[in-house]
Amino acid sequence: MRTLCCLLFCLVSHSVGLFAEHPEILSVDRIFSDEFRLDTTPSIQWLADGGYSALVPSEVHRGASDIARYDRTGARTIILAATSIIPPDRTEPLPIQGYAFSADQKVILLYTNSVKVWRQNTRGDYWVYELASQKLSKLGGEAAESSLMFAKLSSDGTRAGYVMANNIYIETIGSGTPEALTIDGTSEIINGTFDWVYEEEFDCRDGWRWSPDGTRIAYWQVDTHGVPEFTMVDNTSSKYPILKTFVYPKTGEPNASCRIGVVNAKPGSSTQWIDVPGDMRHDFYIPRMEWMESGNELCIQRINRLQNALDVMIANTDTGNVQTLLTERDAAWVDMPDERFDWIDHGRLFPWISERDGWRSLYLLDKASDSKSGGSAAGEIDLRRVTVGDFDVTRIVSIDDSKGMVYFIASPDNPTQRYLYSVPWKQPSKDRFGVAQPGSLQRVTPADQSGWHDYNISPDYSIAVHTYSSFGNPPRVELVSLPDHKTLRVFTNNDKARASLETLKQPNAEFFRVDIGEDVVLDGWMMKPMDFSPTKSYPLVFHVYGEPAGQTVVDRWGGNNYLWHLMLTQLGYVVVSVDNRGTPAPRGREWRKRVYRNIGTLASADQSAAAKKILAENPYIDPGRVGVWGWSGGGSMTLNLMFRSPDIYRAGISIAPVPDMRLYDTIYQERYMGLPDANGADYEKGSPISHVDGLVGDLLIVHGTGDDNCHYQGLEKLVDRLVESNKAFSMMAYPNRSHSINEGKNTSRHLYGMMTRFFRKHLPTDLPPAPLVGP
Repeated sequence: MRTLCCLLFCLVSHSVGLFAEHPEILSVDRIFSDEFRLDTTPSIQWLADGGYSALVPSEVHRGASDIARYDRTGARTIILAATSIIPPDRTEPLPIQGYAFSADQKVILLYTNSVKVWRQNTRGDYWVYELASQKLSKLGGEAAESSLMFAKLSSDGTRAGYVMANNIYIETIGSGTPEALTIDGTSEIINGTFDWVYEEEFDCRDGWRWSPDGTRIAYWQVDTHGVPEFTMVDNTSSKYPILKTFVYPKTGEPNASCRIGVVNAKPGSSTQWIDVPGDMRHDFYIPRMEWMESGNELCIQRINRLQNALDVMIANTDTGNVQTLLTERDAAWVDMPDERFDWIDHGRLFPWISERDGWRSLYLLDKASDSKSGGSAAGEIDLRRVTVGDFDVTRIVSIDDSKGMVYFIASPDNPTQRYLYSVPWKQPSKDRFGVAQPGSLQRVTPADQSGWHDYNISPDYSIAVHTYSSFGNPPRVELVSLPDHKTLRVFTNNDKARASLETLKQPNAEFFRVDIGEDVVLDGWMMKPMDFSPTKSYPLVFHVYGEPAGQTVVDRWGGNNYLWHLMLTQLGYVVVSVDNRGTPAPRGREWRKRVYRNIGTLASADQSAAAKKILAENPYIDPGRVGVWGWSGGGSMTLNLMFRSPDIYRAGISIAPVPDMRLYDTIYQERYMGLPDANGADYEKGSPISHVDGLVGDLLIVHGTGDDNCHYQGLEKLVDRLVESNKAFSMMAYPNRSHSINEGKNTSRHLYGMMTRFFRKHLPTDLPPAPLVGP
């Protein structure tokens, strides 16, 4: 034992010495240390008086926060000091994890002690602080710790509403007495929030809304009766296994039923159910709902199960009757809007994103229009197009009602980048022939800042929080004025991480395009070894994703994945990523939806065609040492490439894949593949598990046994099939880890260390191993 300890000490000392002697060289240990950790960026909340608020470190209590107000110049005033939020039975202030002001800014709602519910920490404790009386009180009465969800203040700031145990409650501020508005909530009847699949695929979490005048509440009710349950086994938390069971509708199975109700904000009131037509368990979903300015109407969006027809409806909250204003159709699928849009022009116009012209364009729908239905072709409905041109609007940032201006994110010239643009939305002027002319498109982001930009614009549209990064460059977060984009204040520059990056030997990185034939050109990036020579021979590692949910070829900071890829280049690897058709790049509808009913098939064909072209055009890459890796959809892509194109890919790492698409959830998989009963042949053709006989190279499969998203069940079914086919492979199961495989001490470090060793073994380079400490 003593000899082993001495040996380990020598190895660790040697590695630390290497770091000190060669600070330009990365290692897995360095990547997952604090050296490259990004600075915390303050979460800005805009205030009605033109300023903004943010959490700042308390000068009195270490680790606690004050809430401060800033004006445009950066002058700071403390609104709520940490010393004011120490409960009577405690000695330390409440740790603030979220907060909200009443409309008059006299009451502050505080969120703390939160716990994760699936993806996010959406359950916790809520406290209220009244600035005038300096009174601190807890919501929920005798509620269990961390049991409240989505608390919100009424418009007059005198009451709070929240979800507890799947029921909706209201509480007069300071009373300490919760009053139930719904009483039928159970594990299967969910009021005010959602089941797993609505949250994961429609981003639905907060399931209730105060009316504008605070007299009523509109809410979703989800009924999960009849939805099949999935069970995960936790073998590590106790002496005996713990079973975690939850409803999870796999493709073709019944969904939870969903409906919208409106109830007076008084205990004992009955709910007026909105009469949205159709079977919400088998045929439709209701993913969006908001109050309209009038206060007696709701705007509801209903989409059919195939997700190729999306209805915008107006519901009368007194009668429950609905009227359909617009139906958006597509031969493939209709994307559900992520933005929350308020009606503009005094509640008359509704902003709407549509691909009916082949591009994601902004339209305005007039509530007073006589047309009540629509189709997929331009001209079938009465919509006025605001953005004109062959480019995609990727996100609406803000709409200035008073000045008639819309701000949006787009990248007309480069699908790997994102910039802020503006265009007038008011009725355009007409030329001398009486033809309406589109407004002038203006780029707001400075021309010399190429890369990836995001914005949070103030309510008066005069300032914005601007976040900017590019490939290999960490984010810079600043306050800018609009529309001149002058920097007023820098929040975060990530100087520490940037300085550490500047000490490293950087790879030769470039973006490129590869023509795979038949007029198909794909975007990609390549990172070459730091001492690259075209006369040498290098192994190649592809990083893949390829699903409609995301891009990999983006000109922005890539975090730990970028650092790991950089480390691979220092070890002598070329690293490449390519976006196939079907990824959400801003390249038009046909680009994105060409993959319909061809998930797994067209994408892997594009990837392998790109790999062949890259190998043919770059003789310095050794075709006998080509690897691939990916996570989630990228894990599935890795399996497809290893099984379908064994002549190209010699080694692959598949992390948290879905080997059989029939095992994934209804909303995501049916959106892109149709229903399995009607389209079973394409499900089978696109699923990697159908092609295991093609495996020739070295495969490592990694999965968390506690993955509630892409279930470990799929891995076990794949293992069975690989064993039946007598295929050699390696696998690693991380006990009780979720889809992100990052829970528990050292997990991420262990995973990437294992990945590094795998490629070093199966795609060897001429360089010595990196100084890896630990396993």
